[in-house]
Amino acid sequence: MTVRQHPLAIVTHVTSPIFIALGANLPSDHGAPAETLEAALAALRAAGVMIEACSAWYSTAPVPRSDQPDYVNGVARVYTQIGPPALLALLHRIEDGFGRVRERRNEARVIDLDLIDYGGVVTGLDGDALVLPHPRAHLRGFVLLPLRDVAPDWRHPVTGRSIDALIGDLPDLNDVRRL
Repeated sequence: MTVRQHPLAIVTHVTSPIFIALGANLPSDHGAPAETLEAALAALRAAGVMIEACSAWYSTAPVPRSDQPDYVNGVARVYTQIGPPALLALLHRIEDGFGRVRERRNEARVIDLDLIDYGGVVTGLDGDALVLPHPRAHLRGFVLLPLRDVAPDWRHPVTGRSIDALIGDLPDLNDVRRL
């Protein structure tokens, strides 16, 4: 397993990890997709987010299947004092700064940053705009396999199911390959 520890991963005050999924399948001003994702991690650090660990990068086919290029995906385990809505806003600002354009769902993109789990917080049950954990993370091999790299004991905050059980429920993982 390749888990990259950040050299300054000394975390204080926050005890529950936060998980951010990163993905890209188009080049950006930062380079190829993996280089763009590394630059996004640097942007998060510059904004005060402590990157404790990042999974290996994975190559994944687009969902749903299409003729667009394969994605590079990963998950970072982070800590921050920034609350969930403000963290999501930060992720969107980073995406915008990297040239992300939102025209239609499931389109190719230079970067995609998703807030998967914020320390087990559950939102969206009372009509909150922010839904946590991410509503489709448990259905996506390109999220669960990298998440297992950085959090092998993770449990879904709503269902309580283990990450291995969730991965076992997936019909096909052939399109998700560790780089």
